[in-house]
Amino acid sequence: MAGTMEDQLLSLLADTQLSAEAPRKQAEQHLDQAKTNPAFPGSLAAIASHSSVSPQIRQSALLLLRTFVERNWSGESDDGPVVQIDEQVKEALRGQMLELATSGDADRKIKSAASYVVSKIANVDYPDQWPNLLPAILHLIPNATDDQLHGALKVLSDLVEDSLSEDQFFSVARDIVNVVHNVAVSDSRKLLLRALAVSVFRGTFDIMDMVKDEHGPEVKGFADEVLSAWSPFFMEVMKKTLPARPAGGDEGYESGRDDRPEAWRGLIALKLQVVKTLMKIRSVFPQLLLPQSPVLFSATWEELSLLQDNYQDMYVDNDEQGRLEDADGLPYTLDFLILEELDFLQSCLRAPPVQKELEAQLQQQGGVSGTSWVMDVMKLAVGYAQIPKEEEDLWDIDVNLFLAEETSVTANYTARTACGDLLIKLGEWLNQGALEGLLAYTQLLFASESATWRTKEASLFLLTQLLNDFLDVNKAITPEVASAYLPLIDYAINRTEEPLFRARGYLIAGILVQSIPDVALGLLDRTIKGVNSDEAEVVKVSCIKSLQGFISARTVPADRQVPIVACISEYLYAKDLTDLEDADDLLVTLVETLRAAITMDPRITITGDSGALDLLFVLAKHGAATFQMTMLVSETFEEIVSSLSTGDSYTALCAKVLPSLTGALDVGNMTGDDPLVELATELLTVLTQNGSEPLPPGYIAAALPKLNRLLMATVEGGILRPGAEAIKYMLMHDHQQVFAWHDESNRSGLEVCLIIIDKLLSPAIEDNAASEVGGLAAELVEKAGQERLGPYLEQLLRAVASRLATAEAAPFIQSLILVFARLSLVGAHDVVEFLAQIEISGQNGLQIVLSKWLENSVHFVGYDEIRQNVIALSKLFTLNDPRVIQTMVKGDLIIPKSDRIMTRSQAKLNPDQFTIIPAPLKILKVLIEELLSASGQSNNLAAAAIADFADEEADDDGWEDVHTNVLDLGLGGTKAELMAYGEGQGSFMRQRDDETQAYLTEFFIRAGRENLADFNAIYEALSVEEKGKLQELAQGA
Repeated sequence: MAGTMEDQLLSLLADTQLSAEAPRKQAEQHLDQAKTNPAFPGSLAAIASHSSVSPQIRQSALLLLRTFVERNWSGESDDGPVVQIDEQVKEALRGQMLELATSGDADRKIKSAASYVVSKIANVDYPDQWPNLLPAILHLIPNATDDQLHGALKVLSDLVEDSLSEDQFFSVARDIVNVVHNVAVSDSRKLLLRALAVSVFRGTFDIMDMVKDEHGPEVKGFADEVLSAWSPFFMEVMKKTLPARPAGGDEGYESGRDDRPEAWRGLIALKLQVVKTLMKIRSVFPQLLLPQSPVLFSATWEELSLLQDNYQDMYVDNDEQGRLEDADGLPYTLDFLILEELDFLQSCLRAPPVQKELEAQLQQQGGVSGTSWVMDVMKLAVGYAQIPKEEEDLWDIDVNLFLAEETSVTANYTARTACGDLLIKLGEWLNQGALEGLLAYTQLLFASESATWRTKEASLFLLTQLLNDFLDVNKAITPEVASAYLPLIDYAINRTEEPLFRARGYLIAGILVQSIPDVALGLLDRTIKGVNSDEAEVVKVSCIKSLQGFISARTVPADRQVPIVACISEYLYAKDLTDLEDADDLLVTLVETLRAAITMDPRITITGDSGALDLLFVLAKHGAATFQMTMLVSETFEEIVSSLSTGDSYTALCAKVLPSLTGALDVGNMTGDDPLVELATELLTVLTQNGSEPLPPGYIAAALPKLNRLLMATVEGGILRPGAEAIKYMLMHDHQQVFAWHDESNRSGLEVCLIIIDKLLSPAIEDNAASEVGGLAAELVEKAGQERLGPYLEQLLRAVASRLATAEAAPFIQSLILVFARLSLVGAHDVVEFLAQIEISGQNGLQIVLSKWLENSVHFVGYDEIRQNVIALSKLFTLNDPRVIQTMVKGDLIIPKSDRIMTRSQAKLNPDQFTIIPAPLKILKVLIEELLSASGQSNNLAAAAIADFADEEADDDGWEDVHTNVLDLGLGGTKAELMAYGEGQGSFMRQRDDETQAYLTEFFIRAGRENLADFNAIYEALSVEEKGKLQELAQGA
């Protein structure tokens, strides 16, 4: 049977490799069905172990076995039923997979795949069911052949990464570290295997990072001990010189024509793992490396200086293959090593012992420009910041890639960008000194006849990075330094044979002019002209981007506004506009520059024939599918509308834009272009929201018919949400014009609004798509009143209550509740009366609405909405209506006594339990929570928790900042963004709301004094914390 099963699986696995879809899909289905066969895992293991089977099939078998093990090995899964595996089968599989992973003759990829299966089994079985796994690996490693060693290290790596718990780690850590240390320092072992051993050692620091908070002294002591053993090896590897570079491109392949490529690749891989490990140690135990930081800094510096010629030859003058990793994920090309060492150099530069030494030299040599190490840093950074040949070729084909690099929206982290970060770090330390040092070196470069255009461009690129960071954190740039660069810019933009150098000249001009008090008119006019007169596309887009800087400097004369818009228009219409749809970065740059030009004086959009608005809409049309573009266009349009929102200006604006917006609704309808329709609807909402009161005559007749047709024809939330909002604002600003309008079937505006609301409340529309219907319904009820609505009012409210019963999305629930909240502001008794009389799915309407209302109130967003809700709830409480008192709702969460971690499946079986309390008590609990939020106390609690955490994290580790490869907290842009959160301006913190706080303070004091609605009796049922909050309030009153 087993043989038959193997044959069947072999055939099916072969079929899954076919290009034809039908047999491939059929094979996948048969494999899925075969999983229930007890022989399935053993047969896959047998196939994987057969050297006569093709490597692709063996890998496929191991991949399938891994997913099978992951899903079924533990005997339980959150994702549904599992296949039970017999204990004898498990025992056999453990042995087979470990043997395959550590065999001496298997393919590396096969061993890696087998190792992954071993780690998945070990996640469940080690150490209880597989106690001899780690001892077997550690016993095998010292005397293993190279092939066996490779497999054993892979298994050990996966164990350290995925399978060792904190407790297990403590018992085996020393053995693991010693075994891999012996491999790493052994000259008789292959360099790539030694690199793999260092990689395993680095993995142990991830575990130490997790346990150091609970076991600080022991873990730190252990780390100190192992580092003292490893440090001499690290220094030896860092100081080792790379062998002669292999000729003829052998460097980029896993197997060269002789031993030279392996020696070159292997030492690079080993050096890389050493530097990565040092970076990891620094991030986990910063103090440990401090004493060695000057030596490490020097070693890294020397190596980077030595490797510069190789790097230049391979990646700047030529386009040799880089960014390569071997089958084990170990990087082995020079560009990776350079990148890692530049990052490490940057880290060392912030260590106090290094800074102390370098500062002493600064003082001795009298200033930045006279200090040799500053000039050396600039030389090193400029050398590695040269444009790589690969990038140059790509930018020549696609300026989008160039713009992506310039705006730092690319994930492509290169030596060039690393050097920019190095200069930023230097700028944070030396401030103006870094600029002066770069200027001094740049002037030397520009004066040298032997310097290439690439090095000159690189020096200006570094200036771009440094100045942008200075501007991000509002650090001053002296006019003298800025002015000293002007001749160099003039030199750059006149280099007719070097377009990328020319482009850099224009880009840096747009940044520098923001620090020069006098307007550089000649440079501005040259930049405007360059948009269309320069031959190179990369220069044209650089000129367009540069104009943003000129405008930000606020020194551009008013008479240049029209020429700036005109040059963008000419550039745009000279292109094939259909090409723009894939040119996101170019579109963004065009809109940003157009936005800057319009904000000089928004009246340009309604006067003359500049075509600024038409230009914005053309760009919007071609970028509607991109989120960033739609945001930019919406923000630009909002700025225009809000600055022209009164009187004749608004009327003129409407006359200009309404035909385009309503036309876009038609065009989108015909082409099925939903993104364009969404954007047009959003812009119509912006136009209406900022409208005059009343709206211009004919506004409703121009906008509502097409909007109505669109809303009735779609179920897309991206259209329904802004569409409903637009009609809400029409009612808000000019309900008379809405009600006076009639459609082609002679239905009034009121009837049309009711039909739209009815559709949005239909169960066929998703919650998120209908999330604006509540605001629209509330506005309609408020503006139309009982007189106009008549019997429709009760139908409308019944429909809102019915939909609320099934609503699940928070914004939608809030929207519907606010209909009743706003009505309660003026008629709380009428709302209770109405809800008590209706029945929804066999339940009382008051029970349904109050339960949903009180359960969701604390999640409301928007100051006005929260204030309206708070006042409405206080009025419901004050009613003291028996029907409200008798309504029972969810109270506080009942915390289970068990401290076990609950899985998803257990959570489904044991959902959260709540106390059940009367509605008036819940109203008070909600209002106390809102009082805390309105007073800013909940912010203070959150901020205190964050501060405590920060204090724990910020023990003086002796480094200026701790490197992580996720977020660089030293960079200016990051700091500026995080400062907002630190000051309570982040989106997750609600700001103080004095008006709501004053209202609630008065309500609670009055309720206690006058015993409103039996307040004092209900007060006794509050929790100790809630009573404490009210007592504080009473004492402070």
